[in-house]
Amino acid sequence: MSTMMFVNLPVADLARATKFYADLGFSVNPQFTDETAACIVLDDGHLYAMLLTHDSYARFTSKSIVDASTSSEVILSITADDRAGVDRLVDTALASGGSYSYEPQDMGFMYSRSFQDPDGHLWEVVHLDLTVGAPG
Repeated sequence: MSTMMFVNLPVADLARATKFYADLGFSVNPQFTDETAACIVLDDGHLYAMLLTHDSYARFTSKSIVDASTSSEVILSITADDRAGVDRLVDTALASGGSYSYEPQDMGFMYSRSFQDPDGHLWEVVHLDLTVGAPG
């Protein structure tokens, strides 16, 4: 059996967050979407982002919800098929309401750029060239 992963993200404005990820080209799975949550399909059958209103997110934890615009708990990384795909996704994110996170990194074997979604969650988009190999 393959493993599926659901990344749960608290969002301040569900409609805005859902539109942001749809603008990036990801689809919404209506089976797991309602007025408190939206299921964003990152890789069908494998990887999903669950956008949850703060009230919905709070049902799953007794911890306080981090303000991702001022604090960092995690950096979410996804891959792209090539460097142009990295640039295309990050440029689209920035044009769709995301914000700049840090300078692109080119390590030869790995090229990455990052952005923050409208709620401040950090996303890194990476292309790995496995023909080059990692240093060391």
